[in-house]
Amino acid sequence: MPPKARPAPRSTAKKPVRPAKKTAVKKAVVKKPAKKAAAKGRTTSPKTAKPAPRRVKAAAPKKPAKAARPAESLGRPLVRAEEKLYMLFKEDYHARQIFEFLRVDTVGELEQFSPQQIIQILSAPVRNTVERIRQRLADNKRALRDDTGYAREHRPVR
Repeated sequence: MPPKARPAPRSTAKKPVRPAKKTAVKKAVVKKPAKKAAAKGRTTSPKTAKPAPRRVKAAAPKKPAKAARPAESLGRPLVRAEEKLYMLFKEDYHARQIFEFLRVDTVGELEQFSPQQIIQILSAPVRNTVERIRQRLADNKRALRDDTGYAREHRPVR
């Protein structure tokens, strides 16, 4: 018997291992059962039947917009709300006159007014006085500069 051929020696080097392919996990698709037409009263064959109109989803109610951020804090106040205004504004005579006119004594009371409110309240007597001046001049057939139109409209009828 001839001697058996020996198989070639295996190499001891290891083959590189490939990482397994990642496959996306697919969700099982569940088919909705078809709607069956009523057996009685069918007038058209299934082949000639028109497809049902698609239903349009109603618009989802809109979410309200996020509320605006609260006004940033000014930090810890340096004076209390009970602080007297005449002590805080010792050197400002005109400011003290305004506080007197508004009849406020403390910082807390003053904080209840907006700048526009203060100007409106302070200017109201001036506007009323100018209106009375215009009326009195119109009664005497006189007018302020560029105000003759007002004098004509409001002059007395005699």
